[in-house]
Amino acid sequence: MSKTMRTPVAIGLMIALLITMSGCTVSEDLTKTATSKPVAGVSDLNADSVKLTDLGVRLFQAMNTKEENTLISPISILYALAMTMNGAKGETLEQMQSVLGMPPEEMNPYLYSYMRSLPQSEKAKLTLANSIWIADNRNIHVNGEFLQCNADYYGADIYKTPFNNATLSDINGWVKENTDGMIPEILQEISPDTVMYLINALAFDAQWNVVYEEHQVRPGTFTNEDGSETEAEFMYSSEHAYIRDEKASGFVKYYCGSDYAFVALLPDEGVTVSEYVDSLTGERLQALLADPEYAEVNAGLPKFETEYTIELSETLRNMGMPNAFDSRCADFSGIDNSLYISMVLHKTYISVAEQG
Repeated sequence: MSKTMRTPVAIGLMIALLITMSGCTVSEDLTKTATSKPVAGVSDLNADSVKLTDLGVRLFQAMNTKEENTLISPISILYALAMTMNGAKGETLEQMQSVLGMPPEEMNPYLYSYMRSLPQSEKAKLTLANSIWIADNRNIHVNGEFLQCNADYYGADIYKTPFNNATLSDINGWVKENTDGMIPEILQEISPDTVMYLINALAFDAQWNVVYEEHQVRPGTFTNEDGSETEAEFMYSSEHAYIRDEKASGFVKYYCGSDYAFVALLPDEGVTVSEYVDSLTGERLQALLADPEYAEVNAGLPKFETEYTIELSETLRNMGMPNAFDSRCADFSGIDNSLYISMVLHKTYISVAEQG
């Protein structure tokens, strides 16, 4: 029996932090074709939580450099890769589940339950959105089971579209709306080889439990790791959740409702950020965050706003999943034949100020 061979074509993963749906005038909405059906989640999210914490630590270690700040959203990266893993087979699947920490049959119900467990209030909310964009002017025939699985477990919006300039605008509009406008653009162009985009959008917006008053904000000097100094606006407060391990100390500052928290860690004198990051494991970090000590901490936190963009293909190759990015080896036959991942674009934005 012969098998028709096709030129390998590319999947793009775009993963945006702090990213809800804009009208797509040229895109055919296939969401109703793969309407979400009831599925079973997991009853105990804590059982596998250390695996996800460990993935976050490993990602940060692989991306951390001495040359620049690093800002990542591990859970956003995970959602986009987990959706893609549902189409992986053979060695490609084995490598992906090894890096991500779970096979699809465990990951899907876990992330389904995680997404539905997120506390939401008027003053503290974390929302996740997923979408799949399929080129209708290129030779791709997507497996219906793949789309149904991602609709069921990830609530993915599914669009079939010509992959032209109008689609570029639609995708960027989707991202902008899902980031409350904080990330106005994720793509500058659509590659002619790309036949599919899988996108996760994660947005967190919250007010502090105790906001900073005007008298608590004043100028100060921030000392960088290399010893240089930067003038900054500092927010001063007394916090009461202290954390400490062998190489660093810090505090936990809660958001409204105390369902979410901001954690600040400062390596000890003589320990660089890179050295501290390299010393972490998911188990150690989770244990540290789970057991803050009640003690008064006089904290000075600089106001800051920053964004970060990185293409993660090389990072993920080095972490142990090279086949997914190799057009000769990749097996995404659960989506369609002859596919590989061409890019994993991760864009993040954060702002920390008096209100939250």
